[in-house]
Amino acid sequence: MKLDSQKVLGYALVALSACCFALMPIFARVAYDSGVDTTTLLLGRFLIGGIFLSLLAWAKRSPLPPKSSWPILFLLGLVGYTGTSFCYFTALNHASASLVALLLYAYPALVILLGFAISGEKLSRNNLLALLCASGGCMLVIGLSGKGDWRGIALALCAACAYSLYIIISSQVVGTRTAMASSAFIILSASLSYCCIALFKGVSLPQTTSGVAATLAIAFFSTVVAFRSFFAGLGIIGSAKASLVSTLEPLVTVLSAVLFLGESLTISIIAGGFLIVAGLVISALPSRLHKKNEGL
Repeated sequence: MKLDSQKVLGYALVALSACCFALMPIFARVAYDSGVDTTTLLLGRFLIGGIFLSLLAWAKRSPLPPKSSWPILFLLGLVGYTGTSFCYFTALNHASASLVALLLYAYPALVILLGFAISGEKLSRNNLLALLCASGGCMLVIGLSGKGDWRGIALALCAACAYSLYIIISSQVVGTRTAMASSAFIILSASLSYCCIALFKGVSLPQTTSGVAATLAIAFFSTVVAFRSFFAGLGIIGSAKASLVSTLEPLVTVLSAVLFLGESLTISIIAGGFLIVAGLVISALPSRLHKKNEGL
């Protein structure tokens, strides 16, 4: 059976995006230790990342998205991504980090169901089985001991719903050829929200060289590379498979914490990692292995 090189590329791009997003909590911890607050960090992330990606798109003469999609891209950044991050970070004030993360990772299931309802994407056996494996793996990796009140639970679920809609809509309006310019548009739109918040709350700039480096790392790796590769991969493999591949994120975050922050590696993390990888392999397999395909 021949491998579809385009699909392999799509999986690899979304996996790269998940790894870059996963490193953000590690960089954020360093930035917070240097005196940066959440608003300043997110403003720096989107503003610096958006400017850098815009210059890169201009240098590479990346095709612009159709003008008809500009309002949607603007709202994806201003409302969709800002809404997700606002709900997520606010939920952390009312529930444990593990519970909020678990509820957020309900989004692959929501993407698959919404994709079926809105876009007519097929509910294949492979995707459903992969979803069970990936969800179970996330539960093992993140942990099951979280606590929180109804506000934290509601906000975390709102973040999952907002991110699901963000992925579904993005898959419809962001083309592979225009992925770079579209990413810049969305990131700069998101920065506008945090500019407004910063005007009222003020900013807390990093006080150390390591804090500046961590903020720039979030802007470049966890924003520019993450967004660019996600949208490029999304255009190849679709929203359902992209959301499943994104479940690599908590695994990479935990493993990074083990490597760089000295946190312990447990049996549940190892077992969860195997389940997540198994889910990704299953999602990549043809839906009906017993039937001959053209590629055989």
